Amino acid sequence: MPVNFAVADPQNTRGLLTNKLEFSFGVAKNGKPHNTTVNNQKRFDGWNTNALAWDNKTEEKVLYLTFDCGYKYQDLMTKILDTLQEKQVPAAFFCTMQYIKKAPDEVARIINENHIVGNHSTTHPSNCAAITREELAKEILGVHNYMRVNFGYECKYFRFPTGRYSQNALELVDSVGYRSVFWSIAHADWDPANQPGEEVTFNTVTSRLHPGAVILLHSTSPDNVAVLGRIIDYAREEGYEFRSLDEYQYWK
Repeated sequence: MPVNFAVADPQNTRGLLTNKLEFSFGVAKNGKPHNTTVNNQKRFDGWNTNALAWDNKTEEKVLYLTFDCGYKYQDLMTKILDTLQEKQVPAAFFCTMQYIKKAPDEVARIINENHIVGNHSTTHPSNCAAITREELAKEILGVHNYMRVNFGYECKYFRFPTGRYSQNALELVDSVGYRSVFWSIAHADWDPANQPGEEVTFNTVTSRLHPGAVILLHSTSPDNVAVLGRIIDYAREEGYEFRSLDEYQYWK
């Protein structure tokens, strides 16, 4: 059944910061996150928000693999899921309404193979800091209810489209029972017509690995698909373990 979110403090009478923050992660190297990533998590923790840029609570060589799924592109998702199944790696897929409606069989497979379907908004607004708390709640609710009604699935993780957010927007996500997931590793992979090349992709991602990393890849990238298995093998050879976001122990 559909649910309704009660939007707390719709007018933001508490004066939470509404200035737009452009999420940046810096380039990790030598097995350590960039200072930008470190400071992102400090900000989130200081605001007491349920947001994750990287797992700074562990010294274990843990990785969290995530994908953004804005739209269906060819059969790349099938290949991604085949690789994850072969390698026995859990992942989270942050899906827009457009993708969910276009590729219901793929969404069902994500669920059936025990991956996470994350909420990437209904219309993919370019700046969630610029919309009202009620409008952001509707963006989340649209996907949330569609997944409940059509898949019997309860989403609980949200990724801000384009990475633009504010303290006010983060708190709204918290208030409706969601957890915000950002990232500490990514690369320019989103345009299928302008790919960096398979070897560049492999070297870029593997050179940025660090304990507690949240990896963001786009499901529309042929290069990501081509080297995903190699990335997983390399990470494991370096002593890393892939975990589900559900295994992160410090969600509030």
